[in-house]
Formats: sequence, structure tokens, C-alpha cells
Amino acid sequence: MEAPPTPSAARKPVPGAQLPDPLAAGWHGRPVCERLHEDDRQRVLRCSFPPGVGHERHFHAPHFGYVLAGGRMRITDAAGGTREVDLPTGYHWSSEGVAWHEVLNVGETTSVYLIVEPR
Repeated sequence: MEAPPTPSAARKPVPGAQLPDPLAAGWHGRPVCERLHEDDRQRVLRCSFPPGVGHERHFHAPHFGYVLAGGRMRITDAAGGTREVDLPTGYHWSSEGVAWHEVLNVGETTSVYLIVEPR
């Protein structure tokens, strides 16, 4: 499930981030993201959240996200507090980075996302 380690110098972290990135963060000691691809231009992660599974507090460098399998997630972050959102299959977003957030699948289906991080 885990590909070779990535040099930390290659990541473009959010300034001041002292939290794990999405690959290093997990849920109750278990990984939720796997590295599908990584080279000198990008890293692609697939993150899977069965019902009741979340993603501990982590940061995101700039990235593009795509929902492979949608569901209902509870998101907690500094910008918006805590909210529940329905993310449909096919939904996508682009982000300049996230200082921190944590998520929990509060729906009844497994949610799966792709995260694409440029170098």
C-alpha cells in the first residue's frame, strides 16, 4: 500500500504547518490514504473513508481534489468551524493549501477522493 518514502524537501507545505500531511495522517493509527503515483512533478493520493472513519488533523499543500465516490462528511477547520457537507461523486476542487482540517465520514457509504499535489 505504501510506496517509497518521499524526500520532505520536495513537499510544498503550508507555511508554519506542524501537522502531518494527508499521507502521514490517518485514523486511530491506521492509514486512510495511499500513494498512487509520485514523481518530480506531482504526487497522487487516494484516500478512502468507510462510514465512521475519518482523517485526523492534518495540513494540505496546494492541491487538486476529485471525489471518486461521494458521501457525507463532517469537516472541522479553522476557517469554518464544524460543518457537514454532501460531496457528490465527480465533485472537484482546487486549493491553495489548508493550514489544518479534520474530517469524519458521517454517511452510510464509503467516500473516496483523489488528491493531486504539484511539486
